[in-house]
Amino acid sequence: MGQRSSKRSLEKVHSIPHFQFSLNDEPPPHYSSNRGDSFSNGDPGMSRHSSSDGPVFSIPVKTESETSDQTSEQRDSRQDSRRPSIYSAIDTVPQLDFYINATATGRLRRSRPSLEVLRKAADDVELGSQTDVEGTGQMPAAPEPTQDGAKAGRNTAAQPVRFGWVTGVMIRCMLNIWGVIMFLRLSWITSQAGILLTWLIILMSVAVTSITALSVSAISTNGKVYSGGAYFMISRTLGPELGGPIGLVFSFANALACALNTVGFAETVRDLLKEYNAVIVDPVNDVRIVGVATVTMLLLISLAGMEWESKTQVLFFAILMVSFVNYIVGTFIPPTPQKQAMGFFGYNGEIFVTNLMPDWRGPEGDFFQMFAIFFPSAIGILSGANICGDLKDPEKAIPKGTLSAIFWTTVSYLGISSTVGACVLRDASGSLNDSISVNGSCKGPGCWDFSPCEANQTCNYGLANTFQILTMVSGFGPLITAGIFSATLSSALAFMVSAPKVFQCLCRDNIYPYIGFFGKGYGKNQEPLRAYVLTYFIAVAFILIAELNVIAPLISNFFLCSYALINFSCFHASITNSPGWRPSFRYYSRWTALFGAVISVVLMFLLTWWAALVTFSLIFFLLGYVTYKKPAVNWGSSMQAGTYNMALSYSVSLSGVEDHVKNFRPQCLVLTGPPNVRPALVDFVSSFTKNISLMICGDILMDNDKSVVPQHNTEALVKWLNRRKVRSFYTPFAGASLREGTHSLLQATGLGKLKPNTLVMGFKTNWQECTPHSLEDYITTVNDTFDLNYGVCILRMMDGLDISEEIECEVKCFTFTTDDAASDEVPNEQTRTVFQTKQGKKTIDVYWISDDGGLTLLVPYLLTRRKRWRQSKVRVFIVGDQQNMEQQRKEMVSLLRKFRLDVHDVIVMTDSERPPLSKNMKRFEETLEPFRLKDGLKEEAAVQELRKDCPWKVSDKELESLKPKSEKKVRLNEIIRRNSKHAALVLVSLPVPRTDCPSVLYMAWLDTLTGGLHCPALLIRGNQQNVLTFYCQ
Repeated sequence: MGQRSSKRSLEKVHSIPHFQFSLNDEPPPHYSSNRGDSFSNGDPGMSRHSSSDGPVFSIPVKTESETSDQTSEQRDSRQDSRRPSIYSAIDTVPQLDFYINATATGRLRRSRPSLEVLRKAADDVELGSQTDVEGTGQMPAAPEPTQDGAKAGRNTAAQPVRFGWVTGVMIRCMLNIWGVIMFLRLSWITSQAGILLTWLIILMSVAVTSITALSVSAISTNGKVYSGGAYFMISRTLGPELGGPIGLVFSFANALACALNTVGFAETVRDLLKEYNAVIVDPVNDVRIVGVATVTMLLLISLAGMEWESKTQVLFFAILMVSFVNYIVGTFIPPTPQKQAMGFFGYNGEIFVTNLMPDWRGPEGDFFQMFAIFFPSAIGILSGANICGDLKDPEKAIPKGTLSAIFWTTVSYLGISSTVGACVLRDASGSLNDSISVNGSCKGPGCWDFSPCEANQTCNYGLANTFQILTMVSGFGPLITAGIFSATLSSALAFMVSAPKVFQCLCRDNIYPYIGFFGKGYGKNQEPLRAYVLTYFIAVAFILIAELNVIAPLISNFFLCSYALINFSCFHASITNSPGWRPSFRYYSRWTALFGAVISVVLMFLLTWWAALVTFSLIFFLLGYVTYKKPAVNWGSSMQAGTYNMALSYSVSLSGVEDHVKNFRPQCLVLTGPPNVRPALVDFVSSFTKNISLMICGDILMDNDKSVVPQHNTEALVKWLNRRKVRSFYTPFAGASLREGTHSLLQATGLGKLKPNTLVMGFKTNWQECTPHSLEDYITTVNDTFDLNYGVCILRMMDGLDISEEIECEVKCFTFTTDDAASDEVPNEQTRTVFQTKQGKKTIDVYWISDDGGLTLLVPYLLTRRKRWRQSKVRVFIVGDQQNMEQQRKEMVSLLRKFRLDVHDVIVMTDSERPPLSKNMKRFEETLEPFRLKDGLKEEAAVQELRKDCPWKVSDKELESLKPKSEKKVRLNEIIRRNSKHAALVLVSLPVPRTDCPSVLYMAWLDTLTGGLHCPALLIRGNQQNVLTFYCQ
């Protein structure tokens, strides 16, 4: 009963004490914080001590993160020795293995014993004798590996590289945030916006990123996160519909950001080349040449693996810190005359006051243009989250590292903008001849006259005229150049890694076609080498633009869209009140997240409105594609929780609303059995209920049911309905008979007002060959339905509805040619029915024999609203007499117009009272012949004996008394067959069965009414309550 462990896992337990508990119930338990050094029976996971109370075991308690760090090889090589529950030898105590997602960890999932096993297993079953069976929780016993074998296994198994919160998140985020903007544009932005507005720009950017970081922290701590970064978080929170589009946009934005920082590096190299007169071609093409060469080098580093990339980032961080110190020291060093000529005078109150206010210049002199240029410098907050699959403990590392990085980079941005604004003038000529000092006694900006170059706009130095201000201010200029190289290259390298990681996760989810090729991983870290190459080509394409200020607004727009959806994900997950939303990071607010989402969208349009429109158009296009395709994924998104909340809320609200005839909808319980066995019945009801009313496919599971489809396969049948695009629920129900099951379903199915009001059945075509009990069961089902005040519809087709014989061979072949896991599925082939084809200009003939409240007219009206039935003409047949035929027709036309029903023609049947043809009547009597009691010449005692033995048979007296009704049914059938030869559908009022009418005779009437028709026929009857009205209230 020892707990599985390893020496490696024991070494990780430092601050958690070892608890001891006694196996003897009587004395109180003893707790000890001593670390056990000896092991019992060679098991390193448990130390055994002797005690007067019985054996006491010291078990190390491990956290989830420590447990998850163990490799699958170490787990699977150990012999399973789970601790059993005190209730049963095969019942188990709670443990992590039962909750691990097998697809995420790459190993077989271990399951707890099922209820069936727990109920059937004997109490004396030994735990070690169980075998691992899927769904039973029984594990196979594996031989304990030797110590040498374990060491050999650890040496041969390639361990993936994992990073902590400092190197994996904080340093990575700081390097990404400290990008090209800080060194090459922050001083220029300060000259344009002034120190105050520059601080406002910085704080606005930080506010957006900080709120987003809080949302990211909440999402990342709501369960174990894997690779995919922002895409993984959004898709697992909001679902694939929004996750898929943002995955593509976010991957593309990271590739653009890589190009942005590479161009910044190339600009610095170009300026150095110009300074030493070593121009390669010209200033623009030099940026392109250096940029392409640089991004190629970054690609090679990325292809080398995450370990090399991480070491490179640490080197860049060290260089960057040195350059910061060099800059701060430079601000305190007294400037030389050469530096004063270029506008640098050290800390000066006059310069500081002058640079406080804005001085907009040129076409880009605008607050929001400055914000658009600066904002990309803050987008690196997701760098750590983007490689969450390579972190040791993402749930702790992402919040801690991201928020720390935002704090320190914000301090650095505010410090640099204020110090450079207090030291450097906006305009300077760089010429020593502009000094007005005498014998060097004058110090400060008042000793220099730069007004000529200001007036002529020919100043080449100062905050507003050069981007290399930090190099001039620093104590040693080359260190700033090295810092620029480190900042730009580290950011570009981080984005070069982030884009493929996110795109790989998107490709593996198979949401979009034709991109799965880029999802393949290589090596121990599953590096997306193909995605690296794709990112490389995208970056090269935008590097060829060679204009930093053109790329920056595009990236701002894409990242703001990503931030908006991340914040909305957090907000939506919070308001749905789903029990699954339990982030361990508590320092967030749903309303703050909503504010972050709204402000991100507002900023998108304020920065570049046309780019915002393009971004949203792209998002909505991709959203529409995913919504249409409906990928077969289930991530437990907040959208599902929100849908549940809305459905529950609306259902409860609807329960308090009284029914009104204007809102009547035929809510149908359809006795389909397995839906794929009667597809025509499913398609017909779906034709007038889809997106209009409720449809429930009821499947009554009787003991003698021998359906070809496994009855327990509910999920497969629901998938069959979804593939057929039928909006219906599927409800199986165990019942002793059709009558009992239907009676229970009618009363139990539904929720509040969403309950069936109409029963739809198929016609019993084998009623003459079936057992008397089966026939009686069928007719009493109709009787009970009317007794419960429900409407009834019975659909009959010439070839029948049940196609089980046609698919039996297919299902058997499908079952035996697949493995056990797939044998529960229903074949994907869809049988087409007449209701899935366009009906053209055929007619829908309605024989409204009896007024049932209007259901007989409502169903054909709903059918004609469908595209397949739109051209069909509705004809209404009513019973009348020759003398008043025209008057009766006008009255019916007037009634139908008041109902606003589009009826093509109204026909009055004046010959319905004529006797039927003798041959048809004879055929009817022959149909009944096997079911007649033939008691006319027999004595009363013999008749009673016959009735007792055969209660379903029809006596001569009953047949004679109901003969006029039988003749009318036969005559009506003659009229229907004559007038509806070419109809697409015939609807006939269903006669209500009376209590004194034998079941066989009633079934014969139904058979007679719809016999001889080549088109589908529907016997329909409402519950005698109005479902149509011509009033508006």
